[in-house]
Amino acid sequence: MRMFIDWLRERGFKVNNPMLYKEACTHSSFANEHPNETDDNERLEFMGDAVLQVWSAEQLYRHKPILEEGKMTTLRAQTVCEATLAKLNEKLGWYEFLRLGVGEEKTGGRHRASLLADQFEACIGAIYIDIGYDAVDEILTQVMKPLIDQEKSDEVTDYKTHLQEVIQADSRKTIQYRMIKEEGPSNAPVFTMGVYLDEILLGVGTSTTKKKAEQKAAKDAFDKMAR
Repeated sequence: MRMFIDWLRERGFKVNNPMLYKEACTHSSFANEHPNETDDNERLEFMGDAVLQVWSAEQLYRHKPILEEGKMTTLRAQTVCEATLAKLNEKLGWYEFLRLGVGEEKTGGRHRASLLADQFEACIGAIYIDIGYDAVDEILTQVMKPLIDQEKSDEVTDYKTHLQEVIQADSRKTIQYRMIKEEGPSNAPVFTMGVYLDEILLGVGTSTTKKKAEQKAAKDAFDKMAR
């Protein structure tokens, strides 16, 4: 049975701690069913998230032409969002090595974006700990760097999550979404939502559902930050 360490060795990487990669590919559902085998990948996911933040920040800092801080913040959020990481996981084929519990496997967990993104982060964390930053940089330069300058669709970015992350990076304050107005007939309403920090309106969005309007409001806030 092919494993993640095989993927790495096929590309010339020297694996020092095979168990680390097994852990990186172990979802909590599998670990719960096999408690004596290995830990789940949540700790490595934490590490990988930090490595991705540093790597993407460095790429954007060195970007030519030079980017303003607001634009860098927006691009980093888009580059390391859940949807992007899940797609990169599928492109690299790492999902094939994901170890899932029986129930999670049956309900389609192997292709669930949140699980794929988590595994991607965990694998990056494992590579960083076991081999080092240069190996991480080699992989990410091939698959992630080309995405930085690509135009991002709204579905690729969870603007709400990343707006909150950006705000909390500078303060402990929480943003709020409020409905500004509702228009149209009851069977086809149109909502306008605003995103606020304290009482300051950061962005406004309009759509046929409140959730979509909130995402557009968060995107509007990001766009204003990038100006």
